Parts: sequence; C-alpha cells; structure tokens
Amino acid sequence: MVREVKKIAVVPGDGIGREVISEGLKVLKKLEPNLSAEFCLLDLDLGADAYLRTHEAMPDSVWKEILGADAIYLGAVGDPRVPPGILEREVLLRIRFDLDLYINLRPCEMYAGAFTPLKHKSASDIRFTVVRENTESVYTGVGGVFKKGTAEEVAIQEDVNTRKGVERAVRYAYELCAARAGKRELTLVDKANVLTYAHQLWRRVFSEVGQEYPQIKQSALYVDACAMDFVRRPERFDVIVTNNIFGDILTDLGAVISGGLGLSASANLRPLAPEKTVSRCWGMFEPVHGSAPDIAGKGLANPLAAILALKMLLEAMNEKSAAQKIEQAVAKVTAGGKIFKPESTDTSISTSAIGDLVVSSL
Repeated sequence: MVREVKKIAVVPGDGIGREVISEGLKVLKKLEPNLSAEFCLLDLDLGADAYLRTHEAMPDSVWKEILGADAIYLGAVGDPRVPPGILEREVLLRIRFDLDLYINLRPCEMYAGAFTPLKHKSASDIRFTVVRENTESVYTGVGGVFKKGTAEEVAIQEDVNTRKGVERAVRYAYELCAARAGKRELTLVDKANVLTYAHQLWRRVFSEVGQEYPQIKQSALYVDACAMDFVRRPERFDVIVTNNIFGDILTDLGAVISGGLGLSASANLRPLAPEKTVSRCWGMFEPVHGSAPDIAGKGLANPLAAILALKMLLEAMNEKSAAQKIEQAVAKVTAGGKIFKPESTDTSISTSAIGDLVVSSL
C-alpha cells in the first residue's frame, strides 16, 4: 500500500532553534515507521544567517516551498545581529497573515515533575487551553505616526476586529471544547467594559454561536480578572478564547505557571477551509520560546517544547497514535525526575540527553 506523502517545511531558524528542532526530528525518525503517511522534510534556510548573507528575510524561492508544503515545523527566529522586527515581521507574521493561520492554539498543561511557581498547585490543577485569534487586533499594523520625533508626536495603532475573524475563532473554540473530555467549559476573555465597540462584538458573537452548543458551560471574564485567576485558581479553566493581544500576553503567563517556556508549545492553524484556499500549507507548529542566543550551542536548551510542538503537528495530521506516544513519553521523562533541577525550570541534563530520554521512552 502506497502511503500518502506529507511535506513538512522545517525551519530551525536561529540560536537554540536548531538544537531543539534536531531533537524533535530525532523523535519523528523513531516514530516514522508507524506513521500512516510518509513525511518528506524540506530543510529551509530562514533566519539571521540567511538574512545577513542575502539581505532577504523571506526569499521568493523559500516562500514558494512553504506554499507547497503541508505544514511548517519552526524552531525560533531572532538574533541581535539583525535589527528587531525584521525577522519577526517578514518570517513569523508573514506566515501567519499571508497563510491566514487564524488560530493560535496554546495548551497550558503541567506535567508531573515540572515546576510551577504557584504554591499548593499541581499538575492536576493546570490543564487548560487558550484559543487566540491570530490575524487581527493591533497586529494588523493599521495606524500611523504624526510629527514623529517631536514633543507633539502622535502614535496610533488600531485594534481591528471583524465579524468574520471573531466568529471563526469563537466557533473553533466551541468545537474544541465540545471535543474535550472533562469540564467542557468555554471562557471568553475580553475587556468589554472599556473597549466597548470591539469587545461587545466579541460578546455578541460568543453568545450567538453559543446557542448552538448548549452542552458547553459558557462564561465571560475581563482580562485583568483572568490574569489573577491564572495565578490564584488555574483549575477553574478548561478552554479560553480571546483576541490576539490578550492571547499573546496571557499565554506567556500560562507557560510560566505550567512548567516554563521549555515545556510550552503552540500551533498556528487554518483549521476550516476558507472560501478561497490561500495555499496548501495550513499550519505552523513551534515552541513558544525565542532563539535565546546567550545559551545557543551550549546544550542548555530544553527541547521538550519543540517535541510537544511536533506532537501537535502529528495530532493535526491525524497521526493520533504517534501524538499520544509523544505525550506519554514526555510525561514519563518529566515524572522521572532526571530533567529539572529542584524548584526550578532549569534543566539538569543536556539538550540531546533530554531528546534521547524521550526517544527511549516512546
């Protein structure tokens, strides 16, 4: 039987990105014989070294390969040798916006053996997922500057929210919540008491779409109250849906309380086919952490977030069994007590040794 071929654009990127992606690919290689599809890896040269060599952050030839891939597996981009914003805007934001990857999915799930700074909280208390709208809000870049560099400078950045953008994010969150075992509670996070125009739209859509999901317990929470509850009672949350900027901030807080950035993975998705297909590529999967140039090449990076990003990629490609094996392997190695230093998110063993532990536990 001929297996379907899935093209994965691999972008190790900068700094520790190459180290952690290498460990993820080690896991993929171990699982490969049991996958239903054949995974064809396209190693793409994007990041600081390529930019400094060519003065192009996203060459047309590389963009064409991305458009022909099924998904992207990204390490990290960012380097002090390149002015801030260039790589982030031309690589990350271009991929998200031009491919219409309108959902950012961030699990905040603590594993036994990992460290949380929350007193008296354990892995059973921190198991929620944030659905972040990924292509609107202040990230659209709508706005401008008037009288720049003077004492009278005015800077405006518009918070853009469309009915279409809000509804598809909210609907995805309801579907995700309905498919999960457990609480089946969806919380909308906004600031509708102050941002009345934009966030009353979110409230209306949340209520209207919610009528189709009577089995889901529904609630709304202001973003400041949500941030407090992340710290004092994270166990109250199941699935959260929110806008781009609030999702960006809250998920980093979620990462810290659920074991640190070294365990935090994310998916950027186009889960529902748009009216007109943008491209074949429908998802980008990445660890949340940055390129960390200060520790690059030292074997200090935790590759578990990159490995969990691979798990999300396989899950999205309907390789459920392989994804579950990664989940179980990561849970086993974190609970084993060999990875993390006591009361810390710092690791005790090298990047490659952590990857080897996961592979041996599959």
